[in-house]
Amino acid sequence: MMDALVVGGGPAGAAAAITLARAGASVTLVEREARAREKVCGEFLGPDAAQALARLGLSLADLGAAPIGRARLAAGPRDAGWNLPFQAWSIPRAPLDEALLSLASEAGATVLRGRAVAAAGRDGRGWMARLSDGGVLHAPALVLATGKHELRGHARPGRRGAVGLKLPLRLATPLEGAVLLLPFAGGYAGLQPRPDGGANLCAALWQAGDEARHPAALLARVSAGSALAASWLRGAEPAWPRPLTVARIPYGFLHRDGAAAEPGLYRVGDQFAVIPSLAGDGVAMALAGGEAAAQAILAGRSAPHFHAALGERLHRPMRWAGLIAYGLEAAPAALAFAAGLAPGLARLAASRTRLPGFTPA
Repeated sequence: MMDALVVGGGPAGAAAAITLARAGASVTLVEREARAREKVCGEFLGPDAAQALARLGLSLADLGAAPIGRARLAAGPRDAGWNLPFQAWSIPRAPLDEALLSLASEAGATVLRGRAVAAAGRDGRGWMARLSDGGVLHAPALVLATGKHELRGHARPGRRGAVGLKLPLRLATPLEGAVLLLPFAGGYAGLQPRPDGGANLCAALWQAGDEARHPAALLARVSAGSALAASWLRGAEPAWPRPLTVARIPYGFLHRDGAAAEPGLYRVGDQFAVIPSLAGDGVAMALAGGEAAAQAILAGRSAPHFHAALGERLHRPMRWAGLIAYGLEAAPAALAFAAGLAPGLARLAASRTRLPGFTPA
């Protein structure tokens, strides 16, 4: 029997597998996709994510990530800009996930790709996972790192969810070194450079219609929110025929164990917490959770003990991101005015959405 089974090969699952394997544990990672692919959002990486990747042995600069040092927020005619208090990066998830899974294999983890865990349950004192091809795996510890997808029998509690959209673009003028926060009626979007010279438009909508199917409808809705959005998106050419879409994203979700919590089920990444996408700290939280789960398993600490410690660590960035998301939804023009009047407050908010303990560049 292996020491741990990791379900999901994104940043959280890969970080857990790498950490476990490097410590000499026997670990198997199961990833449903045969090859890494684009995901909705997850492309803005701050200093906490960069430092976590460096601990694992990856350099964002070496991976070709695009540097970001400035932010702008626009609502209606208002437009505020400020320098970020740290170095940030933009990189698509496909090359990042591929690099992390390669590290997991090199560390000695068994990586099964193109197979999914159909169901998992307790088997005596451990766990039994049934794979989509009929195979069965056993382990005393299960790391649940399935991202936005639920594992049957272990789904997050139902709650109001947003629709997440992602659409790469070719802009008339390259967007270099800046991320744009673009609220609009019923949602908000982020526009940031891609390493290939294009731009990535990610949006969170409480309700989506044609925007989920037609790039023109998404661009029109975001453009209606501000003069800045209309200016940057004018003449934009979609790189894909339709946006990548994920429904029912529970932004603001933070896992809390109940009285009957399983001692060997370790939730990480979006299965533990879903920070509003505007904060751009989801990858950092996933990496940190994966590392911490592995360390807890190695030290013999139960999942509830791990969850309590991780929840305390994520409380501040989740709270600040929730406040900013509320402001973008309820009073975006006032938020843009405040950012323009006091850019230091905007820089403070950006710092507070990072994991505690990061070292500013």
